[in-house]
Amino acid sequence: MIDLERALHELHRGGVEFIIVGGVAATIHGATRVTQDLDIVYARTPENIDRLATALAPHRPYLRGAPPGLPFRWDAETIGRGLNFTLTTALGDLDLLGEIVGGGGYADLLPHCQSVTVSGVEYRCLGLERLIHVKRAAGRPRDLEAIAELEALREQGGDQDAG
Repeated sequence: MIDLERALHELHRGGVEFIIVGGVAATIHGATRVTQDLDIVYARTPENIDRLATALAPHRPYLRGAPPGLPFRWDAETIGRGLNFTLTTALGDLDLLGEIVGGGGYADLLPHCQSVTVSGVEYRCLGLERLIHVKRAAGRPRDLEAIAELEALREQGGDQDAG
């Protein structure tokens, strides 16, 4: 399970530009489903990729589900050559997403974010309306199951991002 506060703190302390998406974003909006990982969309600028590599390096990122001992080098070059990474780290499971289905990349999602405070620090979180949209676009069974709860939260007066 992810140490959410610590993971967010490490990314923030490292100056990483990112948006909280996925199950943690749903929880922030009031969903009751428990999530085991943290999903973020990160800015793909060379500077931000450097900051991301540096911030996570002490936490031993490794490809989740890969056989133990498989050679994996965690650095800016690896991140730059890839896009989406599902990692296990000393902080817990972390999904680093260069873009998401139905939402695009960091710059595409910025207009659909809201500011949230966790342990006294402000972070960007995908707004409820766009979160519903990207979950629908992903079409995975677990995302489709979550949509009903998120739509109920929206009807109860949850956030209305730019759509």
